[in-house]
Amino acid sequence: MAAKKTRVVVVDDSALVRSLLTEIINRERDMECVGAASDPFVAREMIRNLDPDVITLDVEMPRMDGLDFLGKLMRLRPMPVVMVSTLTERGAEVTLRALELGAIDFVAKPKIGVSDGLRQLGADITDKIRTASGAQVKKLAAPAADSGTSRPITPVPSLGRLSTEKIIFIGASTGGTEATREVLVNLPADSPAVMITQHMPAGFTKSYATRLDGLCRIRVKEASDGERVLPGHAYIAPGGMHLSVERSGANYIARVQDGEPVNRHKPSVEVLFKSAARVVGPNAVGVMLTGMGADGARAMREMRDAGAYNVCQDEASCVVYGMPREAVAAGAAHEVLPLAKIAGHLVERLRATAGMSLNRV
Repeated sequence: MAAKKTRVVVVDDSALVRSLLTEIINRERDMECVGAASDPFVAREMIRNLDPDVITLDVEMPRMDGLDFLGKLMRLRPMPVVMVSTLTERGAEVTLRALELGAIDFVAKPKIGVSDGLRQLGADITDKIRTASGAQVKKLAAPAADSGTSRPITPVPSLGRLSTEKIIFIGASTGGTEATREVLVNLPADSPAVMITQHMPAGFTKSYATRLDGLCRIRVKEASDGERVLPGHAYIAPGGMHLSVERSGANYIARVQDGEPVNRHKPSVEVLFKSAARVVGPNAVGVMLTGMGADGARAMREMRDAGAYNVCQDEASCVVYGMPREAVAAGAAHEVLPLAKIAGHLVERLRATAGMSLNRV
């Protein structure tokens, strides 16, 4: 008996894009495009009648905004959605909002040369559809408030006197933009520095960092090559570049470099975590969040072997339990925790180690 194919509905106002995506999907043995809609109203009927496993959704749509449609869909009939976004600053901001609303992932389509560009992205598009088909989808409880740029009001106790040698390292992929946000917003302003590799293409990480900076007590920015890594700051690997940490005298510095993809990714969690093991050792804290694949699992084990303390997100709270599963299988994790408990656990752990350090003085 033939294996069940993943059934996909494509939603895009461009006839060319609909045709190209249909062609790309139907080339794969394990999926088929069962419908292509020109706007959300047509899509709504298709979803009702065809019951697809995944939909691809253009961000900017006629008759109903793509975000409005996504919000309604995730409240009334939650299902895996892969957003198709134009690579512009506005496109990046809208895409990040879509991920907040529950989209699993996104594909950045080129502004020019759409036909050739989408064909070149074919493997990426179908990989993301495959991942989405197996992802955990959560119902959107109510219209999500706009994140804006105001800083949080809920108090989080400060960590007090803590070694500036400590650094938190976070790796994430599919579902990770929201998971990383959940961790960062719950860290105090005097948190150790945080270095983050989130699988994300060039053009999106700057908007992502800006959005997080408006939500967190710590400052959040896209990492720059050669800058000092400071407590109370988080540094996000720029899309399309590897991020690592180096030592310069008494300081840590961020190294942002081009290079070959590692584990098919650039930025790669493996690159960041290997540098953490080599340079920071027992002062490193590793966090592996939701994501497809195994990027960073071996390097996280190297961190543990070098004396780091590591936490992995648990399966129940992951959108995709790939990267954390592989890290756990590699023996890298000291703790496996629900996403909602990770930040609090890190703060408690850091406060305890700070107390032990003071007792030794």
